[in-house]
Amino acid sequence: MTEKVISIDGIELLDFYGVANSHFNRICDLFPKLKLVARGDAIKAIGNEEEIGRLEERMEALELYYTKYGHISVSVINQIFQGGLPQAEREAADADVIVYGNNGLIVKARTKNQQKLVELYRNNDLLFAVGPAGSGKTYTAIALAVGALKNREVKRIILTRPAVEAGERLGFLPGDLKEKLDPYLQPLYDALNDMILPAKLQKFMEEGVVQIAPLAYMRGRTLDNAFVILDEAQNTTLPQIKMFLTRMGRNAKFIVTGDLTQIDLPKKSDSGLERAVGMLREIDGIGVVEFDNKDIIRHALVSRIVGAFEGKEATEKSEAKTEE
Repeated sequence: MTEKVISIDGIELLDFYGVANSHFNRICDLFPKLKLVARGDAIKAIGNEEEIGRLEERMEALELYYTKYGHISVSVINQIFQGGLPQAEREAADADVIVYGNNGLIVKARTKNQQKLVELYRNNDLLFAVGPAGSGKTYTAIALAVGALKNREVKRIILTRPAVEAGERLGFLPGDLKEKLDPYLQPLYDALNDMILPAKLQKFMEEGVVQIAPLAYMRGRTLDNAFVILDEAQNTTLPQIKMFLTRMGRNAKFIVTGDLTQIDLPKKSDSGLERAVGMLREIDGIGVVEFDNKDIIRHALVSRIVGAFEGKEATEKSEAKTEE
């Protein structure tokens, strides 16, 4: 007689158990040789070792289905626990998907340059994604990171940003250092919350599987078996970006994202992103993707706003040269 506890950390508990435990009861019916005891976020299974192994396989398939489609029903349980989804159906569904997010969210590369980023990721360990706000640079990068973690290609995800003020001053913000920095890191939390269930994300963060920290915290570290993203890299100096890139350890993937039109450093010329891309773009194993206004997938007005500002900046530069 074997006894094993199987955790349920990939499915919201209300969805897993169903109304009046209807889903759980159906699973019990499908495994009559096992005694199954519900224990909150886990199931205690008692019985034949081989039968418990079969239950674990079906539970993994159920978690995968829930991750992809965001729902469970008795008919879904019947299909998965009595044979699983057909292989052809699974392959067709997975063809262009980077990762399956929460509540049935499907994250795909939706523009030409997003697709290029995904393609270059397969053959390069360091990528630069440079372009305007709203073009999906960071979101696509985080989707690739979550996909790599779910596929067990890496053991952890590390997301970092330089803590550079964009009009505000950190010293005047309330709270301790973490609370002062969290607003700068919020876009990274938002993307992760789209792709990893809240309870599971909290667990990952407590265990260090997912880490979000300011760039200064990267100094002195060697990042092995990790997918590391440096966001807002236009606000790093050349020494800072060098420090970050030299953290790369074994089996690591690095993506650097930034927008050269949104430099918040006191002197825009201090930004090291453009110089780093220029120095490194021809090195084998490094890929560069330059996003543009055609990649902007936020509200339709965002693309027009970016275009208007770029047009104004170009006019001012032209006038300044004429005056010289």
